[in-house]
Amino acid sequence: MDFLDHHYFGNSVQQWLIAFGVVIVSLLLLKFIRALLIRRLVAMAEKTETQVDDFLVDVFRKTRRFFVVILALYAGAQFITIPASVTGVLDIVVVITVLLQVGFWGNAMITFLVGRVVKARMATDGASATTVTALGFLGRLILWSVVLLVALDNVGVNITGLATGLGIGGIAIALAVQSILGDLFASLSIVLDKPFVIGDFIIVDQYLGTVEHIGLKTTRVRSLSGEQVIFSNADLLKSRIRNYKRMFERRVVFGVGITYQTPREKVELVSRILKESIEKQSVARFDRAHFKEFGDSALTYEAVYYVKSPEYNVYMDTQQTINLEIMRRFEEEKIEFAYPTRTLYVHQG
Repeated sequence: MDFLDHHYFGNSVQQWLIAFGVVIVSLLLLKFIRALLIRRLVAMAEKTETQVDDFLVDVFRKTRRFFVVILALYAGAQFITIPASVTGVLDIVVVITVLLQVGFWGNAMITFLVGRVVKARMATDGASATTVTALGFLGRLILWSVVLLVALDNVGVNITGLATGLGIGGIAIALAVQSILGDLFASLSIVLDKPFVIGDFIIVDQYLGTVEHIGLKTTRVRSLSGEQVIFSNADLLKSRIRNYKRMFERRVVFGVGITYQTPREKVELVSRILKESIEKQSVARFDRAHFKEFGDSALTYEAVYYVKSPEYNVYMDTQQTINLEIMRRFEEEKIEFAYPTRTLYVHQG
């Protein structure tokens, strides 16, 4: 057994073999434990309706191979004598490995929670889904920033000075990319204040359509003619936005003109005809009908009613039915519609 007593790099062959055996056993044991836990949790998840076991499955699946390998090597290193300089490097590698793995676990947790919430709210509240997605992005940014700072601190970097430098550099970067940051903050304002959500029909200046996507920089709207209109979030919030999805009922104002030759009793009858024509519609709520003015070529009436639905097609169907009913009643009462006329002035010299 003299061979086992030979020393290499300060350790006997026997110590090297023991350390190698510990590495192999630790590697196999850690892989077995990971696979066993995942298999048990998957079986449990199929039998329960809770999301805790689903979450744990996702977390354990994010356990990286390099994390298992480094832990196994560290366990084997405990059975051999290592120089202090190498031990320091190994300790740093182990700490950084653990921090990275914690980062991956935290990222998996955020992804799982965001995915569940977005899936649950997308059908009912698009703005909430977008808000959760944006907050998930910020959560990942904060998580990996903390992992990076802790890792640098363990390496020996003065993170106080680094943070000061990052603060100054951050101001310079912010000035350079202020338009991008403006869109980013505008996006957060949209998803938090909710002036509109995905699926809303909006009008911005001369553009109109349905909101399809609210991103960190742009909002995309599908227009009625089919093309996609892309707005910068910052520019969008500076505009006057009309949101028709949140309109509970539609106010309608329309006018009718009759000829000046109409008898007075028929003139008095027109307001009642307008009222009765509107009240016949089940989706319409009558407001008023008046003989408004003596126009240039007609006696003008104005009627106002509310459609008890925000849908544009419902409004148009209702207005069409009212118009046809007015025409029918005018024909019965021998009331003539006025039409535009031109006055010809003849100068006699």
